[in-house]
Amino acid sequence: MRAHKTLWMLTAIGLSGAALAEGVDGAATAWMLVSTALVLLMTPALAFFYGGLVRSKNALNTMMMSFAALGFVGVGWALLGYSLAFGEGGPWLGGLGHALLKGVGLEAKGEIPHLLFMAFQGTFAIITAALLTGGMVERMRFPALLLFLTLWGVLVYAPLAHWVWGGGFLGALGALDFAGGTVVHINAGVAALVGALVLGARKDYGRQALLPHHVPFTLLGAALLWFGWFGFNGGSALASGELAALAFVNTMLAPAATLVAWALLDLLRTGKVTAVGLATAIVVGLVAITPAAGFVSPLSALVLGAVSAFPSYFFLLWRPKTKLDDSLDVFGAHGIAGITGALLTGLLAEKAWNGVADGLLFGNAAQLGVQALAVAAAVAYSALGTFFLLKLVGLFTPLRASPKEEGLGLDVTQHGEEAYVEGEGAVLVLSEASPPALKPVGGKA
Repeated sequence: MRAHKTLWMLTAIGLSGAALAEGVDGAATAWMLVSTALVLLMTPALAFFYGGLVRSKNALNTMMMSFAALGFVGVGWALLGYSLAFGEGGPWLGGLGHALLKGVGLEAKGEIPHLLFMAFQGTFAIITAALLTGGMVERMRFPALLLFLTLWGVLVYAPLAHWVWGGGFLGALGALDFAGGTVVHINAGVAALVGALVLGARKDYGRQALLPHHVPFTLLGAALLWFGWFGFNGGSALASGELAALAFVNTMLAPAATLVAWALLDLLRTGKVTAVGLATAIVVGLVAITPAAGFVSPLSALVLGAVSAFPSYFFLLWRPKTKLDDSLDVFGAHGIAGITGALLTGLLAEKAWNGVADGLLFGNAAQLGVQALAVAAAVAYSALGTFFLLKLVGLFTPLRASPKEEGLGLDVTQHGEEAYVEGEGAVLVLSEASPPALKPVGGKA
């Protein structure tokens, strides 16, 4: 019996070794499996971050926007988006060679299975689409959102990913974007800004104080985002070596510096440090270090994190004084911080750490110009693509909820549910087609 058991174990070990395709590294694959799961976790984390910032009557709807991206953007990525981003093509767009996951199997893509590379990149598409919803919460109809997110992931996110990472023109020019400063954060921030402008302000904006209903949710979301971001940045090394370690450590240090700078700004301005402020600071620091994570030294990461607090902080103070209802300040936290991080990468990159390129402060002034070009390209394409898709979706289904639906809250009107039920009953919303209530037979009502 013992001999049979030993033979079975040896056979299993042999089969597991044979299962690794040529060129696939087991350690790199293990790290990328973990990183993919960490990045996927970031989307539910974002749901908590955003859900805590809105009014209670819209909490579920806001969280559902992120959860919807897991399915609708994820499926679109597998069927077509991945091929347009990473399939062989031209400088502007990938081809259809990997549509329906054709040719995406267990063969090596770098040091990991091609299928795993596709899944890891898919988690980036999902979180990017989820991020932009923060500019449209509390007023966008859910059916319209589902159609928009599906199209946006394929037609806006995928081409921009190709430009930078898939063999497109920005990558060929030498634009540095380690984990998504342009592809993810500038893209999402600009899209949220356009969405806010197209939809218009919430009906109560500027007339009522639209306060966060559950700040602990927002703190929980920020914590889970930071946790997942180690896979977001560290995993972008696509291996488990020195570069992953550098990105991992920089992902710890930069947001810490942003948090300190933000807290000091709050203390100097008001004498108080707010919980929402520190949660926002963490996200701003994470966004800013994302394009630079594998290109700068740890000391430069601290500098980058501290400096990135200032433009986002003062933009977030200014924005509520305008008519722009970017509800959850996606442009301020992601767009502005993404632009800051991308440009600072052009200043602080060190070939001694990354083996790729130096920035302006280390003798390569041209790198800052390339970074500025990449920023401009991302802003322009995201703005135009988002505007076009919103108008297109609006031809098929109304984008915005009615004033009555906004007043009741989108949880009930879009989902038939409530996040919080007080007493014995929930809000009952009858459709116009519902039959009239029956009158009691005999006696008075």
